[in-house]
Amino acid sequence: MGKILVVDDDKNILKVIRMRLESRNHLVTTANRTRLAIKTVKDNIFDLALVDLKLNEDDGIELMEEFHRINPEMPVIILTAYGTIKNAVEAMKRGAYGYLTKPFDNHELVMQINKCLEKNKLSTEAKALKNIVKKKFGFDDIIGKSEKMKKVLEEVVLAAETDSFVYIEGKSGTGKELIAKSLHLASSRRKAPFVAINCAAIPENLLESELFGHEKGSFTGAIRSKKGLLEQADKGTFFLDEISEMPLSMQAKLLRVLEEKEFYPLGGTKTIKINCKFIAASNKKLKEKIEKGEFREDLFYRIHVIPIKLPSLCERKEDIPVLAKHFLEKYAKTMKKNIKGFTPSAMQKLLLHPWPGNVRELENTIECAVTMVNQDMITEDLILKTHDLKGTGFEPLKNAKECFEKNYLVQLLEITDGNISQAAKLAGKYRADLYELLKKYDLKPSDFRKNITVQSGLKTPVSSEAKK
Repeated sequence: MGKILVVDDDKNILKVIRMRLESRNHLVTTANRTRLAIKTVKDNIFDLALVDLKLNEDDGIELMEEFHRINPEMPVIILTAYGTIKNAVEAMKRGAYGYLTKPFDNHELVMQINKCLEKNKLSTEAKALKNIVKKKFGFDDIIGKSEKMKKVLEEVVLAAETDSFVYIEGKSGTGKELIAKSLHLASSRRKAPFVAINCAAIPENLLESELFGHEKGSFTGAIRSKKGLLEQADKGTFFLDEISEMPLSMQAKLLRVLEEKEFYPLGGTKTIKINCKFIAASNKKLKEKIEKGEFREDLFYRIHVIPIKLPSLCERKEDIPVLAKHFLEKYAKTMKKNIKGFTPSAMQKLLLHPWPGNVRELENTIECAVTMVNQDMITEDLILKTHDLKGTGFEPLKNAKECFEKNYLVQLLEITDGNISQAAKLAGKYRADLYELLKKYDLKPSDFRKNITVQSGLKTPVSSEAKK
């Protein structure tokens, strides 16, 4: 049900539209004069307006623009005759949601109005969620300006209305946990706990105890009973970050919890029932993990109910200026520096970078620049200090990414002398993943190892003379 204003100088048209819309439980107000319509919009809040393109001597497009000056959020559908469709298209360019041609089909009228009302409802709820996120995290540019992130926020609003499992997929640094927290804040469970666990950060032998809790004496070192994270999340939201890294043995146990909504603590004999919303996230493609036998297919289908895919920063370059501005203000305030902004060349360098580390990499870059700046503008030389801006045009993203990856791996191997364990630790990657990347670029760790010999327990470089 929506509150709708209909403006037309034909009283018969007004009567027909009112009858059709009221039969669908909409609240309808009509106006047959421009001045009356403007006063009505000033005095009331409407969800939608239907405006005739030709109103006696007045222009429906100009009336629409006046409506938007009064209430910028109110969508307007233009009513037009077949001969003026070109004008209706022009109206859409100037801000109309859509247009209907006279005589219009009843089904088409209702369908377009319902579609418009639903989109407006989502937009309103998305703005409300953004305000909640801003208040909670002090970050109002979580979504940015891009259409891709606006779509993500609309998906968050819809997913928050249900208790269905939500799966968030996105590369590292795209903000998966922030989206999970937004889902929680937008839901009816917002006043209950939000509990998160990083499945990749906890050793396998401790993961079960962390999830399910344990009773005193259930294993060596269990000197007291401990409530598990799942129990702590009761009535709230439980977030499983990097679920792709959960061991197979734990995947089977988690599947049972998701199906039964109950579990036993380690060493316990009494079941604990829980009622919470589950969200999972991963920076890996789970279907590929399934093919490798590293992820259970039945668990995948259990968690993959409402998928939300976060775009990489390079897919939404238009968000870089607003994100950069936010991080600049954040760190300038923290470091008590008066910085006005970025020079054009600095912003250009930000826009040309492929951002393999996504928003997290961008934030680190701005923090570094704010730390190093000693004037009131961030200049190009302070942005990505180890990267030079070559040329002024864009190169294909795939080429830029591969170039960065290969150079990064070469530097990593040089620093660690080809030691894969150290390299994996520095890169924050699993050894197997690092080996895959090295194979991709035909890089051999042995090529980066210095020749050494061991004498009396000491590592001594082998000279060229000793090799002869």
